[in-house]
Amino acid sequence: MIYGPTVLFAVGEGAVIPLIPLLAAQLGADVALAALVASALVVGQLVGNIPAGWLVARFGERVAMTAAGLLALVGVAGMAFAPQLGLLAASVFLIGFCAAAFGLARHSFMTTRVPLSFRARSLSLLGGTFRLGMFVGPFAAAALLAIFGDEHAAVWFFGACLVATVLLVMLGPDPEKSIAAPVRPRDAAIRPMSEDTGEPVSGSIPTVERAGVFRTMWRYRGVLGKLGLAAASLSAVRSARQVVLPLWGVSIGLDAQTIALVVGISGAIDFALFYASGQVMDRFGRLWAALPAMTLMGAGFLALAFTHDLDQASMWFAMFAAVLGVGNGLSSGILLTLGADTAPTTDPAPYLGSWRTLTDAGGATAPLLVSAIAAVSSLAIATGAMGVIGLLGALAFVRWVPRFVPRTR
Repeated sequence: MIYGPTVLFAVGEGAVIPLIPLLAAQLGADVALAALVASALVVGQLVGNIPAGWLVARFGERVAMTAAGLLALVGVAGMAFAPQLGLLAASVFLIGFCAAAFGLARHSFMTTRVPLSFRARSLSLLGGTFRLGMFVGPFAAAALLAIFGDEHAAVWFFGACLVATVLLVMLGPDPEKSIAAPVRPRDAAIRPMSEDTGEPVSGSIPTVERAGVFRTMWRYRGVLGKLGLAAASLSAVRSARQVVLPLWGVSIGLDAQTIALVVGISGAIDFALFYASGQVMDRFGRLWAALPAMTLMGAGFLALAFTHDLDQASMWFAMFAAVLGVGNGLSSGILLTLGADTAPTTDPAPYLGSWRTLTDAGGATAPLLVSAIAAVSSLAIATGAMGVIGLLGALAFVRWVPRFVPRTR
């Protein structure tokens, strides 16, 4: 019940993500416009975080996940029957909006119930459920394409996963009731925050209070504006990977089944490394996973940008898709763990809504940036730009992780 609903949702979503640019192309979109339609997914996640934080804090994760699953079914129907690009983009946006509720509900649950000593491993496992979707989903899409020859078969597969998810959430035991939150020491309560830095005031008396999302965002503006921006760069590089790889395959002339297979192999590598990331963070610290991941993905995007017109472009595409998969796998659970590390233990949902809004803003900006640069120049230059962002993000992690993240053995 803790991981099952997110696995089902992620597998279905992973099946349709590689095919969104293809569905857009069928409705007349060029490469830049197809990237814009694909970006609606992460834009929906960005917009959905704040209402999801309020919904989870007010009604609990079961209500939030049930409502999100039912609403996502509407988005699936819109994708399946969309006669024009506007409705397709709106449907993709709605699915991203609902995905925010699933992600935040489980993130808040794990933050309040998992001890710090193995927090990174548990959250990496949660991140691994989404990677499982990126691994299994594209292969399921490739199989459905081979059987039915229609991209919409993957959309209906996502719908079936959503139905199973809603039934599991509604009929299964509620983890919030069966697993009690541990009693926190008095020092874990919310302390008054400095107006200048957003950090706890030294020597202040801890208090317990429930704050709204926007008030929480202002209170923690110091960490959100520094470490949060570094996390946003990681989210941007991850999001760019989901958009650039399918577009790159379309740009060099590969068919839908080959693109799905390459993206699936990249997802398989990504999935294979998710638990190793948690082990590294728990044993050596958060930076030891964040820095190699960002460096590898930044360098991978930069190298891929120079291969578009080479004779073996397909081989280089598959190779660097694997490199990006390694980098993304090493980053599994980092954003979840950093958010949990810096969240107030008494009422984390509003803070996590703010944290995920900021990080998803990076994820939402990246496809828009890729689309804009590809429209005025080329996809290769857009890919190189994402590589530069990845390397700058690595430097930001080096600067801010030691300051804001508690040291653990």
